[in-house]
Amino acid sequence: MTFAFDPREWHMVPERSFGELKLGETFRAPSRTLTDAHASAFQTVSCDNHPIHYDIGYAKRFGHAAPVVHGLQVLAFTAPGATLLPHTFGSIFIAFTELSVKFLKEVHVGDTLYPALEIAALERMGDKGKVTTDVTVHNQNGELVLSGQHSYLLRTT
Repeated sequence: MTFAFDPREWHMVPERSFGELKLGETFRAPSRTLTDAHASAFQTVSCDNHPIHYDIGYAKRFGHAAPVVHGLQVLAFTAPGATLLPHTFGSIFIAFTELSVKFLKEVHVGDTLYPALEIAALERMGDKGKVTTDVTVHNQNGELVLSGQHSYLLRTT
């Protein structure tokens, strides 16, 4: 069987309209165990060279069991593109407009993180709509290490 291939029709999941999105839908990212390589790469990209992130002795002097993974690195694990959320939005996506976050527990190399985005609010605004997701990251012990929200602007027509 032969068919014409069109890369514009290549989708990870079916695209949905704003009206097809539902409160409570959860979009999970794959779990990831943090390594020294992850921490070093983030330190290089962020230019954050504070010793709390890499010096074991320094971290222990200030009451930490081990160097603390950068909070912004933990936040990066909530990137919507790590889930199927932006693929679900597809062509109606306009922008990632805002985020807020609370860092609740330390994260260390060797921890496994489980990020998720859950649709918490859908607000129509004429020909556009705002989607707000509750964002969480748990560790391998089931502890909530990060919570917050992301907001996205979508087309509704």
